[in-house]
Amino acid sequence: MSSSSSSIVFDDIFTINGIDKEGKKFDRVSRLYARSKNYDMDMTLDYNTELFPLAEGQHFAMALASSLARDGGASAGVDGAGAEDKDKDVWRPDGKGRKGLEEDYDYVMYGKVYKFDGGTAEIVTAYASFGGLLLSLTGSFRHMANVVLGDPVYILLRK
Repeated sequence: MSSSSSSIVFDDIFTINGIDKEGKKFDRVSRLYARSKNYDMDMTLDYNTELFPLAEGQHFAMALASSLARDGGASAGVDGAGAEDKDKDVWRPDGKGRKGLEEDYDYVMYGKVYKFDGGTAEIVTAYASFGGLLLSLTGSFRHMANVVLGDPVYILLRK
């Protein structure tokens, strides 16, 4: 991994094993079910089908990040900016902001980790909401040590 990974708290390649298994509830939103290649994680994710169309059997990369800043925001203050400017203009829809991790992905959502289920001693589930689009990620606690309850989080997807 490069030095840009300091803000990434989880990443893996997933294969979709189902979409809308319980039926489609919204026009432009689907719920995918996927399993990760490296860490044997199970993921359920709501996503916008117009912005990021996916199909069963397809592979995609998924990362969770605490910040879009490539240095994890660690350099704030070094260039004379205060900590409150740390995430200023990291991403702007007009393209004038600083470029960050979003440049490497096709689909990005911002949200919060709202629940962490201990499950068994080994297996845990993290839940996050991205403006009402939900994520659940289940697997070994070792792979989710940096996913923290209550923390803001970005989900980044790439085909």
